[in-house]
Amino acid sequence: MSDNQNKKSSLHILFWIWVVLTVVGILVAIYGIPWLMPASASNTMHMSILTMVVFTVAAAPVAALVYSVVLFALAKWRYRGEGTPPDGPPIRGNNVTTSVWLVASTVLTVFLLIWGLALLASDATGEAKSEMTVNVTGQQWIWSFQYPGTSVSSHDLYIPVNTDVKFDVTSKDVVHGFWIVQMGIKINANPDEITTTSVTATKTGTFDIRCTEICGLNHAFMVTHVHVLTKKNFEHWLATQPATI
Repeated sequence: MSDNQNKKSSLHILFWIWVVLTVVGILVAIYGIPWLMPASASNTMHMSILTMVVFTVAAAPVAALVYSVVLFALAKWRYRGEGTPPDGPPIRGNNVTTSVWLVASTVLTVFLLIWGLALLASDATGEAKSEMTVNVTGQQWIWSFQYPGTSVSSHDLYIPVNTDVKFDVTSKDVVHGFWIVQMGIKINANPDEITTTSVTATKTGTFDIRCTEICGLNHAFMVTHVHVLTKKNFEHWLATQPATI
């Protein structure tokens, strides 16, 4: 078999390895990532999962190409002679390979940039249209929630479903991390400063709140819950709470 035939045969095998690995990567992205991540309870979390899926799908062909070359090289291109192995042909002079690599990299980078900018714009719009505000205070090692316009505070968070809620977050002592796990929002609680984030819960239920910053001895136990209620049940809950502030 001639050298040209050997090259064509190698490229053919390499291509099909790349196709198989790309398909595997895409399937892992579509089915594996949603299974591994917490169940979505907000549009924010849904977009976080979707972003992970899209980015992984976009990266799958690139990763598959790298793995294909590595696997094929280990199987077929190992140097079995003596002494220093010869270098392969340089890529610099191969205009087709260089052009394809540059164009594909540019398209992929621009696509990911546009996706990221769209998410940032969406976050800014969400904060602007908030329907209610909750004041969040972290301290070693509990969370406190206060509902402006009322005298009610609680150590579990209560919010209505399908309502855009803005959180004004601060800390009384050290830096904490306010994270509603299934809703995909996380922001630092800084001493004597207010940081803001917002979310719209899309289903009722009880979900987890955790601290994401190491804040001292009992950091691991700084866990509470958010209870997402129907609007009617939330109004009833708020009306029946005793004044605590």
